[in-house]
Amino acid sequence: MIPNKNRRWIIYLISCLLFTFSQFYRSSIAVISPNLVEELNLDTQDLGLISAAFFYAFAAMQIPVGLYLDRLGPRVLMTVLSLAAVAGATIFAYGESAAALIVGRSLLGVGMACNLMGPLKLITTWFSPLYFATLSAIFVSVGTAGNIAAATPLVWLTEWFGWRTTFLLFAISNLIIAVLFYLIARDHPGAPPVSPPTTSAGVSLSTALGDMLQLFSRRDYWLISMGTFFRYGIYASVQALWAGPFLMVTMDLSQLMTGNLLLAMSIGLIIGSPICGWISDSILRSRKTVIIAGLAVMAGILVTLAVLPDDTGLLILFALFFGFGLSSGSGQIMYAHIKERMPPENAGTAMTGINFFTMTGVAFFLHGLGWAIKVFYPEGSQAPEVFRLAFVIFGGCLVITGLLYSLTVDDKS
Repeated sequence: MIPNKNRRWIIYLISCLLFTFSQFYRSSIAVISPNLVEELNLDTQDLGLISAAFFYAFAAMQIPVGLYLDRLGPRVLMTVLSLAAVAGATIFAYGESAAALIVGRSLLGVGMACNLMGPLKLITTWFSPLYFATLSAIFVSVGTAGNIAAATPLVWLTEWFGWRTTFLLFAISNLIIAVLFYLIARDHPGAPPVSPPTTSAGVSLSTALGDMLQLFSRRDYWLISMGTFFRYGIYASVQALWAGPFLMVTMDLSQLMTGNLLLAMSIGLIIGSPICGWISDSILRSRKTVIIAGLAVMAGILVTLAVLPDDTGLLILFALFFGFGLSSGSGQIMYAHIKERMPPENAGTAMTGINFFTMTGVAFFLHGLGWAIKVFYPEGSQAPEVFRLAFVIFGGCLVITGLLYSLTVDDKS
């Protein structure tokens, strides 16, 4: 029998590991894109859709996750969905066409759909609310080790074993961690709170729809949701795919060096998330000030990357990619911000809703940019100026996002 004071940290650690898989899967296309292009004869639009499939499925699952997270509990829901992810990784590993890879990535998106909301629910039930922002930021920071695995380590593993065997190894590891989570995790420290029985699924659905309608009537819900749509949509699409072609085509870097720069971005996010959470909680006691500052730095770095000469030194590139990840860490505070701005009884629905916009943003900037490149540059989809223009557009979107975010109310001030 594991004492609760120890069990809560074990649950927290295993949840971090499951979130690590989510981060790995969502970012794993960038450095293996040359392998996929060569082996399966894919183009930019194919790569964009394959990468976006994860995020489309992830976003679509936020509605059922929101409905059933409280009903089934994180332990059961996260375990069942993780099994879908294992199947998705296996299908991806054996895929021989773009369609097969899309199916595999879609199952991965389904399987990882509860690996953020579920742990946030567990943090709520196992820890004091005074530490929610800090623990959630640390959680995201530790889980970002998956982005590290999807950078230089994935390049090494691909060189040693091939990308197919590598994904099979991750599928096996994912299965082991999911089983371990089911055996150890509990939804509550003691007996679960007693709640009135529901008479039908329709009651639960109508209640959830009523909660959503209440949220839709609040301006800050839309402003924060749009903030995460653009902030994470741009960050993750750059990390998951577009940084790879930019560095290998525009800056003429090797696959290994590209992985190293993506690694620097992930390390920046790992460091930036808890620092931004701490600054927000204890120093500035403000959510939107830290968030807007992060958006401004992200925009400046993207525009800087877009105008850099081809022979820019690696030290400058490392500093910019590290800074991009570091400043993006401020975005994790949006979960705490929306939790504080919404009524307590709607907090879970609000956080699930914001996660929908988060993942939809990534799909939009992956699939949408891939489609736009194919349409407007049919003969030169891998031309250097294409990716430079994309980074300028991304930077402009973040500037507008920051201006809109300044209209939110900050309860911490």
